[in-house]
Amino acid sequence: MKKIVLLGYMGCGKSTIAQKLSKTTEIPFLDLDKCIENKVNLTINEIFDKNGEIYFRKLEHEMFQELLQSPEEMIIGLGGGTPCYANNHELLNKEGVDSIYLKASIDTLYGRLLHNKSKRPLIADKNEEEMREFIATHLFERSFYYNQAKYKVSVDEKTIDETVSDILKVLA
Repeated sequence: MKKIVLLGYMGCGKSTIAQKLSKTTEIPFLDLDKCIENKVNLTINEIFDKNGEIYFRKLEHEMFQELLQSPEEMIIGLGGGTPCYANNHELLNKEGVDSIYLKASIDTLYGRLLHNKSKRPLIADKNEEEMREFIATHLFERSFYYNQAKYKVSVDEKTIDETVSDILKVLA
């Protein structure tokens, strides 16, 4: 069955858009991080603290493959770093996978992340200038992997409904 995979930088709206897309299409949405947390009964932060990033990335890769191999139709929301590790970007173009990069500008990401940065360990301790620089650098480093997606949909200055509509158009 078809898999719709949403990817992009933190703050681009993957979870919010996936939930709306799921309601519209009646295809269930699974958040990759939540699947990992449920499997090992730890939060992502606890996994990082107890076992480190390499262990987390291994779990992440295994769970991503497991979801893609499932016979069920589903929408999968990836973590911001998922495409950048363990050759996960190569899975974005498998047969039966429609991968969509939710592309956001640095300004859009900065504006969205500024309001809830305390929930984001990578940026929680940064001041505004450091945060903007971090987002710009990180986005640049990850863009190669994000651009492996079959489709790109801009989220800048768009409502959730407009973005979902754009996704439905590219999938039609």
